[in-house]
Amino acid sequence: MSNPIVYLVVVAAAFLLAGLVKGVTGLALPTVGIGLLSLAMPPAHAAALIVAPALITNVWQMISGPGLGRLVRRLWPMQLAICLGTWAGASLIAGSQTTFASAALGIALIAYAAFGLMNVHIPHVPTRAESWLGIFAGGATGFITAATGVFVIPAVPYLQALGFERAEFMQALGLSFTVSAIALAWSLVSAGTLNFGTGLYSLLALVPALAGMIAGQHLLRIMSPETFRRWFFSGLALLGAHLAVGILW
Repeated sequence: MSNPIVYLVVVAAAFLLAGLVKGVTGLALPTVGIGLLSLAMPPAHAAALIVAPALITNVWQMISGPGLGRLVRRLWPMQLAICLGTWAGASLIAGSQTTFASAALGIALIAYAAFGLMNVHIPHVPTRAESWLGIFAGGATGFITAATGVFVIPAVPYLQALGFERAEFMQALGLSFTVSAIALAWSLVSAGTLNFGTGLYSLLALVPALAGMIAGQHLLRIMSPETFRRWFFSGLALLGAHLAVGILW
């Protein structure tokens, strides 16, 4: 995108909307942000722009609760697997196969939207299975993060299946997303995709992202959560389909 003004407008609009969604739902800032930005730029560049807003907003979400130490002790195998999975697939999003990355991102968005629209009930994970299932979920999340820059699948369904109370669940999401953002940033820096210039744009993107979050929190007070959920996941499915079919053209 050669025109810097158009570039800034596109980035600001994408992060404003992504922040709005996060303000209402508590998640999906990277999912919406990368999905929208990938309509105008390669997924690797979109992922680099998402790093600062995703990291800072999720650190905020992670520390907003009293049980962080307990969560870290319980979820550290999953978090380690996220890092290893992300680094193992580091070449996917930043490599030459950008068409594959766009299609993979579209498929991930469709899967996430289908999961939300069907309101699937996730079976509770037994305590004895947490050690190995957490490693599997973390590794898969990391690999998908490496390919798409999106770190909600399968992390979110797995954390839901652990039976956390809402506040603890939100904090667990913050922990998982923070680790994913750090692992993704390390991969993008190593690949040369995330540099000083891109990092500066990423920091500037924090402003519309936070503005959107604040607006989303106000919107939540007047909109039915069920209505918002349906519109959000339907739009996400359409966006994912648009990106996924791009590989056919």
